[in-house]
Amino acid sequence: MKILAIGRNYAKHIEELNNERPDEPLVFSKPETAILKNNAAFYYPDFSKDIHHEVEILVKICKVGKNIDEKFAHKYYEEIGIGVDFTARDLQAKAKAKGLPWDLAKGFNGSAPISEFVPKSKFDLSNLNFSLKKEGENVQVGNTFMMLFSIDYIISYVSKFFMLKKGDIIFTGTPEGVGPVKIGQRLEAFIEDEKMMDFEIK
Repeated sequence: MKILAIGRNYAKHIEELNNERPDEPLVFSKPETAILKNNAAFYYPDFSKDIHHEVEILVKICKVGKNIDEKFAHKYYEEIGIGVDFTARDLQAKAKAKGLPWDLAKGFNGSAPISEFVPKSKFDLSNLNFSLKKEGENVQVGNTFMMLFSIDYIISYVSKFFMLKKGDIIFTGTPEGVGPVKIGQRLEAFIEDEKMMDFEIK
């Protein structure tokens, strides 16, 4: 099982971090050891002082595929979820300044809390609301219609480079409102009005 993630897929998030708008999906990966399930607590690592939350819609691949045509991409996933792409922003900034990879900033242990997955048939994936609350206050609110690259396009694109296998998870990008987390805070993630995650920072 692998985790593929898309960076800079929402224009306002690109603006808030003063990043360049990509012409193609910006793809990075996280190891399986990044996953946190079942609302397990996230333990703040001692190698960073600036961990940020980035809430994202997830898709779970349901069958093997490569070089998938975009018009057939919808056949390769049946379930969606929500997750948080925790990012060590200080490590990322240091790496970016030197033109180095982001692996340590994105792929550390526990950096990918994920919800349970639910049938995509329950939702309109082209107009899907999702959000993140920190200490009960909305900090990120997004809708998939604001994506620069759609879910089906992302699947088609990444399948040119990586064979997709059953169980693979794709993080599809975060909207604006990313920010730091602190020990003792609680995060809640929602798809539409359904709470999908509720966990503590320790």
